[in-house]
Amino acid sequence: MRFITGLAFVLLVTGQAFAQKSLLPALVQKNGHYSLIVDGKPFFVLGGQVHNSSAWPKMMPAVWRSAAILKLNTLEIPIYWEQMEPQSGKFDFSFVNTLLQQSRQHRVKLVLLWFGTWKNGSNHYMPEWMKRDAARYPNITDKNGQPVDSPSPHANATLRADIKAFKALMSYLAQTDQQHQVIMVQVENESGSWGSVRDYSPEAQKLFAGPVPGKLLEPGLLRALNVPLVTAGTWMEVFGDRADEYFQAWYTASFIGQVAAAGKSVYPLPLYTNAALRDPLTNPTANNYESGGPTDNVIPIWKATAPALDLVAPDIYLSGSERILKVLDLYNRPENALFVPELGLSEERAKYLFEVIARGGIGFSPFGIDDNGTVETAAQTAKRLAPFAMEYATLEPLINMLARQATEGKISSVVEHDDHADQTINLGSWQLILKFGGDGRANAAPLYTPEATGKLLVVKLGDNKFMLIGSRCHVTFKPNGNNAGRAWQYLKVEEGAYSHGDFKATRILNGDETDWGGPGFSDKPTILQVSLVVR
Repeated sequence: MRFITGLAFVLLVTGQAFAQKSLLPALVQKNGHYSLIVDGKPFFVLGGQVHNSSAWPKMMPAVWRSAAILKLNTLEIPIYWEQMEPQSGKFDFSFVNTLLQQSRQHRVKLVLLWFGTWKNGSNHYMPEWMKRDAARYPNITDKNGQPVDSPSPHANATLRADIKAFKALMSYLAQTDQQHQVIMVQVENESGSWGSVRDYSPEAQKLFAGPVPGKLLEPGLLRALNVPLVTAGTWMEVFGDRADEYFQAWYTASFIGQVAAAGKSVYPLPLYTNAALRDPLTNPTANNYESGGPTDNVIPIWKATAPALDLVAPDIYLSGSERILKVLDLYNRPENALFVPELGLSEERAKYLFEVIARGGIGFSPFGIDDNGTVETAAQTAKRLAPFAMEYATLEPLINMLARQATEGKISSVVEHDDHADQTINLGSWQLILKFGGDGRANAAPLYTPEATGKLLVVKLGDNKFMLIGSRCHVTFKPNGNNAGRAWQYLKVEEGAYSHGDFKATRILNGDETDWGGPGFSDKPTILQVSLVVR
């Protein structure tokens, strides 16, 4: 392997790299909506994330096979600290270089996942030379004085080492990724701690007994945390029974925020970090989930202490429509763009792609797209990825147009809930009533599946014209507002597909395909353009 010191790569960041700043991927906000700008245009991540141990050269052929089957536009893949800095201060960027070359060949963008100090609450991706020196790079100590398999956010030596390594990675990208294949970087992975709500080491105890940092006492932040306004106090005095968790969140966010700021100082790509979720409906205590990470209840703390992170993002492995829709609402905030970088690869979760688009989100990515060394046949991989591949194939030709439309508030979405109940969308001059199930025929009786996979995306093309993209449902329109109760009919219902940004009709639907309850959508995602007229 070829080793180069981290300092050398920091010095390689030249004026030429920054001269291209206008072409860098960027997260922009306008009129309350976010857009991810790539190559100067709005971009939506139709992504796929590989398994944890797949970012090695010999694993990449299987990764790219899965990427092709999924028809993704962005691959999410880890960069391991232990792989990149096997000896202290000596960096090996050979795999990063391989990724850049292969992604250009496959015409796929990259989101790099920095598996540094934290991965799923542990330090398992630290280099061996750090793991052998637990005194210098300590883990958390629990209430009983026992070590916990989770890194301490108070370890300055760990912080300095992580900053040095992450800064070297970003410097290398600034120098070598002139085509901007890497569009975002995730800083750490599912940070926080399992097994102890916080660190109880002597250093941590001293900080916990001291005053709460002034930034955390700002009135707006305290209101966001539903805490009485105060101007001073210890952690217990200010936060009561949530003090331990908020303390852990503050120092974890501070650590990761400093790592992010160091990387952004040499190459200002969009940066985010991801969250292992808690139950969004019951407000559980932190001993029931990974404490200190960017869970929904501590997002204000993360925003205050880690401004170099452009967003915090939910990893969704929860089940049930109520919970998942609540998570999307909680992370879709005025100060936070919605991005789902990791989602369980199951048929019933594919429908939430439509909800992320409709909410103006910037991307969506199922986890574990490759075979993880099990050597699947192409047919087996295709079957496993089919629920997402069908959606991606349908949406890819128009996804960036949808991203623009969402920022203008022209998109609505509905997914089938667990109870299969009918739903209604208000479209101004029209109401749209959805019934789920069926086999695609307008008059088909409901045929519900336990997975509740039905969904519909509606794009308003005009007062009386709509694009519908859906599966396993059928729709009925009703005049609304001043036209309520008036007679109406379909002017034209076209089925087709998009090519190079334009809709190409395959056929005009009529008769049995539109009467008796309205157009229907089968298991395969279908695109319709519907024009209506009031008689």
